[in-house]
Amino acid sequence: MQHGKYRFIAGFLIVPLALYAIFVVWPFIQSIYYSFTDWTGLSPRFSVTGLDNYRRMIHDSTFWASFRHSVVYVLVLPVVVLAIALFLSFMLNVGGRRRRGAAVSGVQGAPFYKIVYFFPQVLSIAIVALLFQFLYNPDSGALNAFLGAVGLDSVQPEWLGDPGLALWCVMAVLMWSQIGFFVVLFSAGMSSIPKDFYEAALLDGAGRATTFFRITLPLLWDTVQSGWVYMGVLSLGAEAFAVTQIMTVGPGGPADSTNVLSLYVYQKAFRDGQAGYATSIGVALLVITLVFAAGVLRLGRRERLEY
Repeated sequence: MQHGKYRFIAGFLIVPLALYAIFVVWPFIQSIYYSFTDWTGLSPRFSVTGLDNYRRMIHDSTFWASFRHSVVYVLVLPVVVLAIALFLSFMLNVGGRRRRGAAVSGVQGAPFYKIVYFFPQVLSIAIVALLFQFLYNPDSGALNAFLGAVGLDSVQPEWLGDPGLALWCVMAVLMWSQIGFFVVLFSAGMSSIPKDFYEAALLDGAGRATTFFRITLPLLWDTVQSGWVYMGVLSLGAEAFAVTQIMTVGPGGPADSTNVLSLYVYQKAFRDGQAGYATSIGVALLVITLVFAAGVLRLGRRERLEY
């Protein structure tokens, strides 16, 4: 069985590794190289400028504003989304009342709730952003209309037009659109945990909180950790870019109050024709993403539990 083992493994790995190197690794290398140039993105001619783009980035106030917003995204969004998804998943799977013949069960109508929670995943993020843009409209939006209907005419914010509220409004959209995916993901993980564990805990007098922190969370930790990294990447990447680009004025406004690094890269590359500078911002975004992923994996490292 050992004869020709390594040739066999190499035969299967060489093609996917080659594709990964060509379409993933090589573009990263190219981007790092272009970050040291004055390339416009349109002309084939450019010159190497050394660290000029990075020096400019250090003194760029818009970059630092976008950097702060991206850090807020990556610190707040994963924690809030995963916490809500874990709570809902726990209630849907093991948080219901005891029924005849089942010591542990989810709430009544759990399959229907799973479909409802997952519904935002069916919609394109562009459609979600447009729907919430209408919802936040200060003149004809549903939120201010509701406030007016209940007699709170004096409390009708500008929402996306208010620099103090706009960022949190955009974050709320990202939370709403992603919670359902993690509810289904965590529900699948919880359904594989043997019910005997919960029944034994109930016999010992454990409540819902104890069973969650002592049984569910430790056995689901690998899935939670992966979801944490995945949600962080979404917060820094395409999802944050799409919602901010579609919903906000500017986009990224008002007064750069909602700008994020992924959107700033797009603006510099395609609006301002400064692809070299945009790639330097992209390199900074890559470093932030890697640091975040490494930090989550390092802080979340724990003994693996099997059952």
